[in-house]
Amino acid sequence: MTTVLETDEHKALRAAVAALGNRYGRDYLTKVIAAGAHPDELWSETAKLGYLGVNLPEAYGGGGGGIAELSIVLEELGAAGCPLLMMVVSPAICGTVIARFGTEDQKQDWLPALADGTRTMAFGITEPDAGSNSHRITTTARRDGTDWILTGRKVFISGVDIADATLIVGRAEDARTGKLKPCLFIVPRDAPGFERRQIDMELHGAEKQFELTLDDVRLPAEALVGDEDAGLLQLFAGLNPERIMTAAFAIGMGRYALSRAITYARERTVWRDPIGAHQAIAHPLAQAHIELELARLMMQKAAFLYDSGDDAGAGEAANMAKYAAAEACVKAVDQSVHTLGGNGLTGEFGLASLITASRVARIAPVSREMILNYVSHQTLGLPKSY
Repeated sequence: MTTVLETDEHKALRAAVAALGNRYGRDYLTKVIAAGAHPDELWSETAKLGYLGVNLPEAYGGGGGGIAELSIVLEELGAAGCPLLMMVVSPAICGTVIARFGTEDQKQDWLPALADGTRTMAFGITEPDAGSNSHRITTTARRDGTDWILTGRKVFISGVDIADATLIVGRAEDARTGKLKPCLFIVPRDAPGFERRQIDMELHGAEKQFELTLDDVRLPAEALVGDEDAGLLQLFAGLNPERIMTAAFAIGMGRYALSRAITYARERTVWRDPIGAHQAIAHPLAQAHIELELARLMMQKAAFLYDSGDDAGAGEAANMAKYAAAEACVKAVDQSVHTLGGNGLTGEFGLASLITASRVARIAPVSREMILNYVSHQTLGLPKSY
């Protein structure tokens, strides 16, 4: 049996999405950000062409593919300079969780709208004192008759202002053990007691970051996604795609920066030769390309394992892919800016803003140090220090 890294269908998808991305490009996204707007036109066209919901079930208006296909879409949009960050959240995390664990009503209500882009959903896990540590989450969910009451705070939650609802990770008391366990709830944007405050960020993106306050937010029983006793399983069903998609985001960004540097190195001439002829310029760019390619291989492995139903294997590979892609992206962006010298810091070439943006993949959705902890404990079997 021959192992195929990418099928002909995947290659065709890459080419089609690249063509879409290149019609918009970095200039489009820069103008959207400067205007304080959102990339609605690109989002809508991506949805209309069937790319936004490519991972969602066909029965609910999706493409019937998996995270492998969705990661290709995000990577190619990123390589064109116009990535859609909400793809990481709305179809990848929230769409996946609802498709796998939601009730039939939740699937009917949300999946077709997430696939066609008419509705979006944000994801709220990170807390001021817990980061992404699901064991330290303090947002609580308690029963009141058939309703749920949610109380707590979230921070660094993307796109809440444009999302129709937020998938909130809370903790409910296990009736048998008394211990708190994670549960997932769909919280509508206009729910009483659900407040948001925009965080002032040095990073300028189309998607804004918010702090959320849940002050006794009352939700009906049907707001709970899946089985309240399987919360951790359901949570990681969303977090593994998040890591894979973050890798795709980083690889796309790194590829975009590298392409700008390569073009410049071919054309910029000093002492009769293009600067790309000098190994001091050429070799670091070649190294950056190799590392991006290696990161993509791990991302493809993670997506394959996840789409095959191997959640445990996908967890390890998704963390490794996210780590590798983030490191490769930061290096590619840094080397690209350095290749252009002073021009790398100008608005004309549009690379300097990526210096800040490329750091995000090292920090979110989980820091590189926590990934190293995961690998050292789970893969290598080393003892914990915490």
